[in-house]
Amino acid sequence: MIIRNQSLRYLFRSSISISLFLLCLVLLQCNKRSGGGSETIQIKGSDTIVNLVQAWVEAFRLVDPSIDIEVSGGGSGVGIAALERGAVDIATASRNIKADEAKAVTENTGKEPVEFIVAFDALALYVNKNNPIDSITLPDLARIYGDDNRAHQWKELGITIPNVRNDKIIRISRQSSSGTYEFFREKVLHKKDFSLGSCDMNGSKEVVELVGSTKTAIGYSGMGYATHEIKMLKLMEKADDTAYA
Repeated sequence: MIIRNQSLRYLFRSSISISLFLLCLVLLQCNKRSGGGSETIQIKGSDTIVNLVQAWVEAFRLVDPSIDIEVSGGGSGVGIAALERGAVDIATASRNIKADEAKAVTENTGKEPVEFIVAFDALALYVNKNNPIDSITLPDLARIYGDDNRAHQWKELGITIPNVRNDKIIRISRQSSSGTYEFFREKVLHKKDFSLGSCDMNGSKEVVELVGSTKTAIGYSGMGYATHEIKMLKLMEKADDTAYA
């Protein structure tokens, strides 16, 4: 950050956790099932992209209804693991496939996985709509979710939530099989461990729903899952810096 005002914006958009652009990937095992009857294509993986994939499937059925396409979530790691076993044709992921995973696919199925970038998503930080906080720094976010110098209550961050006696921070996270989880851990915690005691949800929608119903909660999820019950936080690299939405 040599040129502060310009480089900070670039930093937030590209490499830290601020605009948090996630690569949504389709990992295609290049094989076609043979045999009589209708063909079935199995797609499994990232919850981040499952709704978009389902929309694509519905549109494709209008073009060729003879092909049956089944879509399910479970997380990026779950989808890639299924691809390794040859249990699915396409794995969706919000992270890149790892070298050992690609090797396992080839060894187990005889097929080399091909990776396509199909979309970009923005990862957002959510709090309950009644929480007066509007922005947060990366170090404070790491204090909430990480093991180091833990922040347990909102008052430790200078936040008073109206009509709340116990202001314990309820940390909402994703399961470790999620690509979103891995992205957050890398960009916010710098690959350090999450603190124990978070509520780890299966999907992005569940994260937002729990934050919306819990006044002292904070969570991270895809930007497209926002509702009227939550607030998206602006983020800063450090205190007194410009906050970006």
